[in-house]
Amino acid sequence: MGNSAFTEPGGERYFEDYVAGSVHELGTVRVEEDEAIDFARRFDPQPFHTDPEAAKETVFGGLIVSGWYTVSLMMRLYAGRYLSSVSSLGSPGVDELRWIKPVRPGDELSVRVSVLETRRSRSKPDRGIVRSLIEVLDRRGEAVMSMRAVNLVLRRPER
Repeated sequence: MGNSAFTEPGGERYFEDYVAGSVHELGTVRVEEDEAIDFARRFDPQPFHTDPEAAKETVFGGLIVSGWYTVSLMMRLYAGRYLSSVSSLGSPGVDELRWIKPVRPGDELSVRVSVLETRRSRSKPDRGIVRSLIEVLDRRGEAVMSMRAVNLVLRRPER
């Protein structure tokens, strides 16, 4: 189906607006070194994430950001530009989270989401299930991270 934009803004988007085969570009985010180091010091304290000098002596040859920080950057765009503020009911989980290439401070990342499948819930008719492939891409358009997400989304109310 190629790249597409939602026809409804996030505050008016429901299950029916997520179309299998559609691809959504969510924008870009720059990786800031100080934020990445602060995050890693709190949540992923490994020298190649927290200490630029020590990181030079690792297999990475320099500082790389925590994969969990990359997930956090992705989630900010995903929550703000893909999920709906009126119909998102959360997620029962994600599958196949992959950190494909190291991300470095100063990188500019973009997020692309492909709707893989949608189906109405059999047990709760007011909602549906949306399965998506989320890809975080570098400036060259190469994937640095990917994961498959499952989201529960309310169906549009009867008018």
